[in-house]
Amino acid sequence: MSTVSTRAPARAPRTTRSRPQPGRRRRREQHWPAYVFLSPWMIGAVVLTLAPMAVSLYLSFTDYNLFDPPHWIGLRNYTEMLTDDPRYWRSVGTTMLYVVIAVPLKLGVALGAAILLKNLGRGRAFYRSAFYAPSLLGASMSIALVWRALFNDGGSVSGLLDAVGIHAGGWVGNPHLAVYVVVLLTVWQFGAPMVIFLAGLQQISPDLYEAASLDGAGRWRQFVSVTVPMLSPVVFFNLVLETIQSFQVFTPAFVITGGKGGPADSTNFYTLYLYERGFTASHMGYASAMAWLLLIAIALVTLILFRTSRSWVFYAGEDGR
Repeated sequence: MSTVSTRAPARAPRTTRSRPQPGRRRRREQHWPAYVFLSPWMIGAVVLTLAPMAVSLYLSFTDYNLFDPPHWIGLRNYTEMLTDDPRYWRSVGTTMLYVVIAVPLKLGVALGAAILLKNLGRGRAFYRSAFYAPSLLGASMSIALVWRALFNDGGSVSGLLDAVGIHAGGWVGNPHLAVYVVVLLTVWQFGAPMVIFLAGLQQISPDLYEAASLDGAGRWRQFVSVTVPMLSPVVFFNLVLETIQSFQVFTPAFVITGGKGGPADSTNFYTLYLYERGFTASHMGYASAMAWLLLIAIALVTLILFRTSRSWVFYAGEDGR
């Protein structure tokens, strides 16, 4: 007798949808307030930085005079700049001379002041504030005007040098000395790197100096063998910041020279020449190309500093040093 099977047919396996884990969903819910608070910065970065950079990159390939619509000319601005503009190369040379002189001098004065303040017992807070004040005031138009009056013909510096028998005249009108007026104004603003150096010096353990003293090391030897290696990350940090800022010097040169980069283009820094081509001559496409080459140059110099830092920057606890 045949029996009929009462077994139910096999069901297809049920597909289950992957549900987000409660922890992950909770984290997403916790993150949205952060995006809300970050949104003003993100909007500002796009509207005020990224979008103008994109427009500037486009204008660098055009002939644009601020009044007529931009006309696409390809690489003509770049080729003219690099091959047919002697004033451009003079501005590059002036800027490089300024960077090579001003940055080491400023960092040297800042480090020396930081060492003096570290060893100072009383009045450290007062002197630290007094030395830092020029960094807040030095970039202003008023200080640059005062600096111009000091170094102009008949100014205080000229009169002081005449009194000791050095007849150099006004530095501002001397093609060989005008750039050093801007250098001295930059070095005078040593307060910001000084504060960073002082913070780094205070982090060096006194035990290192005590051990070096027990080994017979004098003050100079302790500075070379202990202070400089332990402070090298701070030196590198200040070096990168000051180098980038020095390539962008504008206000002191503009005020001291009256915006003309004189005499004989001796203070015609890169950014000052960029301003002249863009806003005085209304060659905004050319100025945009200059700005992008400056960005590339700063990026390359920064990359070189980072690559070379491997051989002289010491990090405590790092093997192979």
